[in-house]
Amino acid sequence: MALVGGAALVVGVAAASAVPSAFDVQRTEPVENVPVELVAFDTCGAALDGLRGAAKPHVGVYGFGNKGFLLAEGDVQSADARQAAPPQTQQGKEHSTTNVHEQGVDEPDLVKTDGNRVVSVVDGKLRVVDVASRALTGTLDLPAGFASQLLVRGDRALVVAGSTMVLERGVVDPGFAPEQGSTITLVDLKETKVIGSLTVNGRYLDARQIGDVVRVVVHSGPRLPWVYPDGTRSEAEALIRNREIAATAPLEAWLPQYELTENNNKTSGTLVACERVSHPEIHSGTSMLSVLTFDFPGDLGTGDAVSILADGDTVYATDKSLYVADDHHLAPDQNRRAPGVTAIHQFDIAQPGPPKHVASGQVTGSPLNQYSLSEHDGHLRIATTANNAAGIPEQPPASQSAVSVLKKDGAILKEVGKVDGLGIGERIYSVRFVGPVGYVVTFRQTDPLYTLDLSDPAKPRKVGELKITGYSSYLHPAGDGRLIGVGQEADDQGRVQGTQVSLFDVSDAANPKKVAGHHLPGGHSEVEFDPHAFLHWKDLVVVPVMTYATREKPVEPPTSGVLVLRLQGNTFTEVGTVRQQAATGYDGVRRAFVVGDDLWTASTAGLQVSKLDGLAQQAWIPFT
Repeated sequence: MALVGGAALVVGVAAASAVPSAFDVQRTEPVENVPVELVAFDTCGAALDGLRGAAKPHVGVYGFGNKGFLLAEGDVQSADARQAAPPQTQQGKEHSTTNVHEQGVDEPDLVKTDGNRVVSVVDGKLRVVDVASRALTGTLDLPAGFASQLLVRGDRALVVAGSTMVLERGVVDPGFAPEQGSTITLVDLKETKVIGSLTVNGRYLDARQIGDVVRVVVHSGPRLPWVYPDGTRSEAEALIRNREIAATAPLEAWLPQYELTENNNKTSGTLVACERVSHPEIHSGTSMLSVLTFDFPGDLGTGDAVSILADGDTVYATDKSLYVADDHHLAPDQNRRAPGVTAIHQFDIAQPGPPKHVASGQVTGSPLNQYSLSEHDGHLRIATTANNAAGIPEQPPASQSAVSVLKKDGAILKEVGKVDGLGIGERIYSVRFVGPVGYVVTFRQTDPLYTLDLSDPAKPRKVGELKITGYSSYLHPAGDGRLIGVGQEADDQGRVQGTQVSLFDVSDAANPKKVAGHHLPGGHSEVEFDPHAFLHWKDLVVVPVMTYATREKPVEPPTSGVLVLRLQGNTFTEVGTVRQQAATGYDGVRRAFVVGDDLWTASTAGLQVSKLDGLAQQAWIPFT
């Protein structure tokens, strides 16, 4: 497989649910400051010895940790910036694009359009719809798993599905825990057929596309045939046997495996070569991240993988650097409710070929999602929530948040500045960096929106704070010194009361103001945990919402649709709510996008076309 010019990508960790609050943290010993620089194994023998030795202390009665397998947090997808259409290469209609974090770095989502056709995997199947005729032109059952991630380039689509299928070429029995697999499928959209399919035994994390290059990140762990106390074997006997298993397992049990079906041929083997595996000085040997690189829309291949021994959950990309942030929350025996230090590894992927490790560093606390990281003028800014261990002995330590600024210094990502003490006793709910300015929302009962001046990397400082009820889970730059927030309204005790879309005037960073808001009682929006669902198109703000019963209407069935607001100056005006008659109950409308003069909405039931002007329904394209 030929490799072409690269892009940047960040793998981070810690879903929102893994970030501590003042009410659920537990006291831990201070985390030792250990070297985090990555080095490669010299030989396959050294790799095997290193993996066995690192994992040895973590082997217990039930395998690694206490249960014999590691549970991972759910993916927290993220997104950014203006959804302006790229230059039209196929003379498609003007259209919106997926809400992404960095301009020019595409992110996978449920629906994609180029103005000529709409490609979706909103119900797990790939479907192609012609925009002009509004007709379904192709449906494809994908090789494995429920697909929910889609990238499109020309007449090709790259689709990712997760599954618990065990690879046919299993080296060892994975024991009672199902083995997580990820299947990457290359599809010809003209004929709606599969060109190739790659299955990897690892959990799919995320992917990024920059031009003709796609990077896919998967997380894997060793596949060992653990034994357990079962009446015929005591705990002591199980521990002895499990230690023997870990000490004698072959290298193939530690490295991720693959199966590739392409051109009617099936091949299989080890996904990554020994010399492509890097590790910090101290690691558990139980967790591995692999970055696969694909030419797109070229042949699929095996992805020319590069791997590091680390955990990870969140992917962030620029066009030049790759960062892997690891807060160890997947490590065995680690108290995930009180994370201490996050290691950050920087890779250079601006040149053709696999990523190259260039520097590593660490910060205190855990990031929320990809929006917690931002690269600007050669510096990495990262927002984290941590626990203050110096609390009252009888009480859990209070949490607080900070923004650290790092810069590459030789092989070290060195902290050059930090502003902390944000949201004492609270945790981060959203972060946004816009050039030299940062915005951080923390919450427990009220919502402080902090504005940060990051223009001097050595002296970042808090310059403003706005306290209001509720919180924003997603922040979106709206231009002209304005910031849109999507989250929940709350009462004075912090009890949430429904979807809230807010407009903040941040033109004066020292005096941020909320200038407009729209509240939907009983509402919840997918934007709150997946910003891909957010649409900002010209003067329209479109947010999918699901409305549940409220105290005023306790027996109301759930309803869904997309709330359409017009933003003019500092005012929101409700245009209306677009609903799909077939999308009922909890199976609601999930995405909205613009093609020409029409607003399209997508659910598992189908696609609906409505006029942007007035929202009158124009067409319905059912999926069943």
